[in-house]
Amino acid sequence: YITNNLSFVAKMGDMTSFNIDNGYFEGLVRGYRSGILKRNDYHNLVECETLDDLKLHLQGTDYGPLLANDPSPLIVQTIDERLKERLVHEFTHIRNQCVQPLAQFLDYMTYGYMIDNIILLITGTLRNRPIAELLPRCHPLGTFDELATISIAQSPAELFNAVMVDTPLAPFFSECVQDENDLDEMNIEILRNKLYKSYLEDFYDFCEKLGGTTADVMCPILAFEADRRAITITINSFRTDLLKDDIENLYPKCGKLYPEGLKFLKNAEDREEVRRICERFGAYKDLYTGVGDGPNDKTLEDKFFEEEVKMLMLSFEQQFHFGVFYAFVKLKEQENRNIVWIAECIAQKNKNKIDNYIPIF
Repeated sequence: YITNNLSFVAKMGDMTSFNIDNGYFEGLVRGYRSGILKRNDYHNLVECETLDDLKLHLQGTDYGPLLANDPSPLIVQTIDERLKERLVHEFTHIRNQCVQPLAQFLDYMTYGYMIDNIILLITGTLRNRPIAELLPRCHPLGTFDELATISIAQSPAELFNAVMVDTPLAPFFSECVQDENDLDEMNIEILRNKLYKSYLEDFYDFCEKLGGTTADVMCPILAFEADRRAITITINSFRTDLLKDDIENLYPKCGKLYPEGLKFLKNAEDREEVRRICERFGAYKDLYTGVGDGPNDKTLEDKFFEEEVKMLMLSFEQQFHFGVFYAFVKLKEQENRNIVWIAECIAQKNKNKIDNYIPIF
């Protein structure tokens, strides 16, 4: 794995050494964080009747002239694109100036988006979609120099082999042995989960080796993400013919459910059994509270997002660590989802569920 070659890894969290290379960037990202929308901002947004009204209200926030150059009538896709562009600009500004080990930490943050982009391209080529049509749909945080090179691939097998050699994800692909000639939609989804498993375990190991406050903050966050994926994989497997052992092999083994909880999960037969398993573990005892199919109930995905936001916000309570960079990007992603959700409800003139966003403050 990538962490085996990191000679620069040292204990983090000491003020005198941390601020030399990273103090400016931590201060910068804390400044970015202060611009996250407050509850009053969301109250103004949900009262909007048109997307132009929403644009006007966003101008009064930290977003300022984000949409100033986009003529009316606005569409939701444009808003989504501008929000992503803003986040990528802020992230890239830090990444282009920082030094190791922060640079490697920020690179790790992009690998998840790279995985999704590569899977999108493989799935698209399987459906005979041209790569040129798929590239604009890739997440901008998951782009990399070799993406243009592999875009000449004409089949899923060619694309798979190109990824194995020419991308930053090659170490993760080497751990996920797959016959490139056996790539159907089910196997591609299995490949995605195997890649995320390798990625999360490697990122967790990297943060552990950094030590200090970075490890104290990031390891629980990554453990939560690992458990979220394990629970989601289990629920999605109910509609498949996957064997129990195959399901277990997809679980990241760096979460709080490892090892006992994962053994229970792989043998779960329905959603209710998954609920009971989660309730047996203190960290997820209240995860299903309020979850249901009623009009005022929340989805399990919403509950995961809510718990994640709480953990990310707590990371800003400590100083001299890299967790604030991860937290800021994830919080801005949640904010972007909130704005796009509100914009969709306004565009469709259906405000019945416009309040179903995840508040951050």
